[in-house]
Amino acid sequence: QAQFVESGGGLVQPGGSLRLSCAASGRRFSIYTMGWFRQAPGKQRELVARITTGGTPNYADSVRGRFTISRDSAKNTVYLQMNSLKPEDTAVYYCNAMSPSGWTNFWGQGTQVTVST
Repeated sequence: QAQFVESGGGLVQPGGSLRLSCAASGRRFSIYTMGWFRQAPGKQRELVARITTGGTPNYADSVRGRFTISRDSAKNTVYLQMNSLKPEDTAVYYCNAMSPSGWTNFWGQGTQVTVST
């Protein structure tokens, strides 16, 4: 069973930055692609960034150039550096791992990011 604990969210003004962390446990996550998702009120959860075991990142168009995903496989931790934040980035952010059968069904509590004046 996998477990994900997200942290680092908060309230920030437009143009500000936050760094999210996700501690994963229960499996050898060094062998999995890891991803960050977000869910805004009334919207479906969406994938915003993912990173392969080799460190290759991929981003949603809406965050490319502003967000950076990274991982520390030794610590089973994945990070999301978010710069130039916009009000539309407001959401609960979650991390997950891609097993051979797809993203796992285990979701943590997430961390709330609010971008507002």
